[in-house]
Amino acid sequence: MDTQNCFHCGLGYTDKDEIVFDDKSFCCNGCKTVYEIFTLNGLTDYYSFEKTPGATPTEINGKYDFLENQEIAYRLLEFHEQDTHIVSLYIPHIHCSSCIWILENLNRLNIGISSSQVNFHNKKVRIVFNPEKTTLKEIVHLLCNIGYEPYISLDNYETRKKKVNRELIYKLGVAFFCFGNVMLLSFPEYFEMEEYWLDNYKGFFRWLIFGLSLPSFLYAASGYYISAWKSIKTGMLNIDVPIALGIIVMFIRSTVDIIFGYGQGFFDSLTGLVFFMLLGRLFQQKTYNFLSFERDFKSYFPIAVTKILPDRSETSVSVYDVTAGDRLLIRNQELIPVDGILISNDTAIDYSFVTGEADPINKKSGDKLFAGGRQIGKIIEMEVLSSVSQSYLTQLWSNDIFTKKDRQDYKTITDTISRYFTPALLIIAGLSFAYWAFIDLNTAFNVFTAVLIVACPCALALSAPFTLGNILRIMGRKKLYLKNATVVEQMAKVETIVFDKTGTITTNKKSDIIYEGTPFTDDELLLIKNVLRGSNHPLSRRLYDFLPTTDTLLTDDFTETIGKGIKGIINGKQIKIGSAHFIGLTKQLTLQTAVYISIDGEFKGKYVFANSYRNGVKALFENLSNNYELKILSGDNEGEREILKQLLPPGTRCIFNQKPEQKLAFIENLQKEGKNVMMIGDGLNDAGALAQSNVGISISEDINVFSPACDGILDATKFESIAYFLKLSKKAIKTIKMSFAISLTYNAFGLTAAISGKLSPLTAAIVMPLSTITIISFVTIMSNYYAKKESKI
Repeated sequence: MDTQNCFHCGLGYTDKDEIVFDDKSFCCNGCKTVYEIFTLNGLTDYYSFEKTPGATPTEINGKYDFLENQEIAYRLLEFHEQDTHIVSLYIPHIHCSSCIWILENLNRLNIGISSSQVNFHNKKVRIVFNPEKTTLKEIVHLLCNIGYEPYISLDNYETRKKKVNRELIYKLGVAFFCFGNVMLLSFPEYFEMEEYWLDNYKGFFRWLIFGLSLPSFLYAASGYYISAWKSIKTGMLNIDVPIALGIIVMFIRSTVDIIFGYGQGFFDSLTGLVFFMLLGRLFQQKTYNFLSFERDFKSYFPIAVTKILPDRSETSVSVYDVTAGDRLLIRNQELIPVDGILISNDTAIDYSFVTGEADPINKKSGDKLFAGGRQIGKIIEMEVLSSVSQSYLTQLWSNDIFTKKDRQDYKTITDTISRYFTPALLIIAGLSFAYWAFIDLNTAFNVFTAVLIVACPCALALSAPFTLGNILRIMGRKKLYLKNATVVEQMAKVETIVFDKTGTITTNKKSDIIYEGTPFTDDELLLIKNVLRGSNHPLSRRLYDFLPTTDTLLTDDFTETIGKGIKGIINGKQIKIGSAHFIGLTKQLTLQTAVYISIDGEFKGKYVFANSYRNGVKALFENLSNNYELKILSGDNEGEREILKQLLPPGTRCIFNQKPEQKLAFIENLQKEGKNVMMIGDGLNDAGALAQSNVGISISEDINVFSPACDGILDATKFESIAYFLKLSKKAIKTIKMSFAISLTYNAFGLTAAISGKLSPLTAAIVMPLSTITIISFVTIMSNYYAKKESKI
C-alpha cells in the first residue's frame, strides 16, 4: 500500500486509513476535527507558517475531571479575581511558529479567553480568561482537542519547583565516554611497529572506534547542527555554523579513511573537539547562570511599606521584612506588595499591571487582595497573608506595561560583528583548504577544520553579556537597581541630564515649614492630617510628618489629581490641599514652594516650605557639568531660582511651573534635537517624562510608590553617586571594546597557525574554550577593577 502524510500532523498513513475532507487527506478523525475547528474559526493560516505543524489529538475522556474541583483548580492559577483568572500551562508540543500563532489566538476559539501569550523557550502558554464564560477544564480540553495537551503536575504547581534542564550534562557525559574510549582504542595506531595482534585486528578496532564516535557525533553535537540550521534558514549566520561544518567535515573525512583503508581517521580529534566544546559551553552556562541568579536576587524594588504597629503607630519597614499577620497601610496609588486580606470597609484595586485590564475592581472588607494591584482612592488597611515574593515582583517589573519603547538591544554590537565574522571565516577556511589541497589533501582537511574551530567567535559573543551583567550586579549592590543590562549601554550614551526638583534634588525629610493664614483648630488639624495620610506626593509626606500626631479617622471620597492636589471628605467636611489653582484661588500668593488648604470651599491658609536640598547636590552638579548638559524641571514657581543659581553651575537651565505633560513635551523636544536624554525624577508627576526619556531613573525615599516605564530605581541615599554610575557605564563599554580587541587578536594568531598547518583540530578544540574562559575572566576582573577605581575618585 502507498504511504501518504497527514495534512495536519504530517504523520504517515496508508491508503486504507485515509480520511479525505475539503480536498485534504488526514490520518485520523482527530486531525480532521482540528482542521474543521480551525476552518470554522478562520484560523487556517495556521498551516501557512509551517508544513504539517500539528500533532494528533489524544483521547482525554475523564482525564481532567479533577479540574472541576475548585480547590484544585485554584492551586493551578497564578491569579484569580472576579472575572479574571490567569493560568500558565506547560505544553511540551510547542515547536514552531504555527504553534505560537495558534496558541496566541485561543481567544478566537473560546470567547471566555481574553488573551494568551506563549513563552517559546519554556514551552508555556499564559492564558487570561473569564471564569464566568469558561472554565479551566474547558480550556484544557480545547488545548487537547487541537493537539496541544498540557502537562499538569499538581506537585510541581504546589511546590513551584522549576524543572532543571540537564540535557547539556547528559551530552557532556556521552561526549566524555566516547572521547576517552576512542583515545584508548586509538593508541595502537600511534605506534608504527609490526605486531601480530595490531596488524590483524586493526580493521576491527577502527570500526569499533567508528561506532563509539557515533553517539558523540549524532547526539552530543546535535545542538550545534540544530542551531546552525536555524541560523541558515533565517539568513543570519551565527557562530555555530563554522563549528557544525567543521564537525561534519571531520566525520565524513574520517569515515572515508576507514572505508578505503587510508588510516584511522580523526575520530579521536572529533570526539575530543565535541567534548571540549561542550565543556566550554557548560562553563559559560554555569557562569552566566550565576550572574543571572545574582541579578534576579538583587533586582528588587527598593521600596518600603508602612506597617501599623500594635499601638496603632506607623513605621516604614523594608518590604522584605513584612511577614504574615502584619498590618499594612496602603495609600493612594501604592503598589500592593503582598497577598493579604482587606481590613478597611472598601476600596478599588487596579490590576492592570497583572492582567492588562484597566478597570479597577471594587473590594469589600474581608476580600483577598493580590500582590501587584495598585490601590486607588482613600487609604486602606490590610492584613498580610504571606511574605513578599521577590521573584513575583521582579516578574511584575518585566510586564509589558513597564516596558519602554525604542529600546536598543545591547547585543547589537556583538551581532553585527558575528554577522560579518562568520562569512569571512568560511571564506578563509575555504581558501586555506584550496591552497593546501594542491600540496597535501590530508593537511588540507586538517587546516580547514582547525580554522573553523580556532576562530570560533564564542568569546567575542560573550563579552557584552558578561560585562554588562556584572556591571548590573555591581550597581545593584550600590543601590541603583536597573531593569536590565540594556540600560547600562544606554547610560553610556547619555548627553543631557534632566532633573526634577521637588523630591529629587530636594529631600522629602523634615525641613522648615511655616504656616501663613487663619490658625487651625485642633479639629481642623485632625482633618488635614488624615487627608494627607492617604497621599504619597513628596510635599504631602513632608507636611504629614510635620503636623502633630493625631487620631486616625476614616476618609471618604478621597481623590488625588496628579500635579495639582488632593481632596477628601471626613465627617461631612471637604478638605482640599494642593496648588492655589486647585483650591480655587485665581493666583498664587507666594513665590515660594507652598501648599494651600481650604475647608468646605473656604481658603484657610498655606504652608510654605523652605526646601532642603540633598547632600552633595552642588558637588554632583559641578562634576556632571564637565561632561553633560544639565536641565532642571519643576512644577513649582520661580521662588527658588536664586537659591538654585548658587547651587548649579553657570548655564544650567531651570524651567518652572511645569505640568506633567509639559515635562514630557520638554524631553521630546530635546530628543528631536538628537540628544540622548536621562530623566531623573520621583513619583507620578514625572512618569510621562521618565517613560519618554532614553534613560529614566526614579528616586526612592521610603515610600511604596513605583513609577511604571522607568529604567531603574535609585535609593535616595545614593543620589550623589549619579556621576559614579554614569562613569561606570562608560567604563563598561570600554571593557567590552578591549575584550573585542583581545578576542580578535587571539583569532588572528590562531588563524595564522591553523592556515600554516601547525595547529591540529584537537589542539584547536582545547584552545578555543580556554580563550572563552580568558575573555570571561578578563571582563569580570576589569569591570570589578573599574567599579573600585571610580568609587575612590
